[in-house]
Amino acid sequence: MVREAASPPSFPPIRNPCINLLQIYRLVRQLRSLEIGEQCLDLLSKVITSAYRPLVSNRLSERVVRRTCNAIGLFQTLASHPDTKMSFIRASMPEYLYAFLKTRSRERNYERLRFASLVVIGSLVEVDNPEVVDYLLATEMFPCCMEIGTTFSKTVATFIIYRILLNEKGLNYLLSMPERYLVVTHCLENMVEILDVEDEEYLPHLLKNIIGCYLRISENERIRADLSGYIPWLLVDYKYVNIIRGDPEAFGNLRRLIGFSEVAQAYKRIYR
Repeated sequence: MVREAASPPSFPPIRNPCINLLQIYRLVRQLRSLEIGEQCLDLLSKVITSAYRPLVSNRLSERVVRRTCNAIGLFQTLASHPDTKMSFIRASMPEYLYAFLKTRSRERNYERLRFASLVVIGSLVEVDNPEVVDYLLATEMFPCCMEIGTTFSKTVATFIIYRILLNEKGLNYLLSMPERYLVVTHCLENMVEILDVEDEEYLPHLLKNIIGCYLRISENERIRADLSGYIPWLLVDYKYVNIIRGDPEAFGNLRRLIGFSEVAQAYKRIYR
């Protein structure tokens, strides 16, 4: 089972060097006060929503993006802190970020907002919590930007998908409707087709996440045979195999995936 393998690599948090972390955690504890918490969340949400208009009008300035990313960075602190994570979810605060996840522009300012928002969602799923998965499923937060952005953004997006799929409800949600299953498998396939081989730092992590997603889906016997037609042959290309060969877990998961599917049967000699 995929659960026995180590989780795909996480991602470094967004940190503002101008912010004292001890001070932030002290402020986070203060957010447990209902009045203070409501005031802070209201202010942060206003900062974030103020970026919506320039977002859709292609007028994102450096100042707007920096200010919004700082607010999103504080959202990340709330999303990752055990004292505020569930309150953050129950107040539906992640929904303020969905506008940034749905953008299709590859421009740098859009990518910064997309990445910062993905990291918040990634912080929510980093620790297994059924209530978090239930929330993300209820809001249909299967990241729609897996095909857009840098290798790092795609790595975080696939990490989120993998963590959701590790939960039985998440896997059942994906497989309950053909449309959901096809959207995710097509996104994974397209990501493999356009992998950036020049990105030596993050490409191994992205490959590991993609393999983990495919392997988790393949554990469902009903869908396994059909999945074979969607696993891209490029995953067994020598150049990608060599990238993950140094990671025993990723390499082992790829071998198991090949064993579950009919993809590249002629190339099984690679894994002997």
